[in-house]
Amino acid sequence: MKIDKKLDIRGAVCPYTLVKSKLGVESIEVGQVIEILLDYPEASDSIPKAMLNYGHSVLKVEKINPREWIVQVRKEVED
Repeated sequence: MKIDKKLDIRGAVCPYTLVKSKLGVESIEVGQVIEILLDYPEASDSIPKAMLNYGHSVLKVEKINPREWIVQVRKEVED
């Protein structure tokens, strides 16, 4: 799968994890995929839920090590 943009939000905590993720999705075109790297445990759950609520597709949520996750989102609607 082609990743169109990577966003590293490690070190950010809520609500900034969601704000930065939303801005990242807004910066890509419909149909493109953004990969978000994060280290705030609650965000690994809240970001995918929020993206689904915004109408986007969550392609992957993966814990890549004991403290970090990646979340892949495809933009489905214009924000």
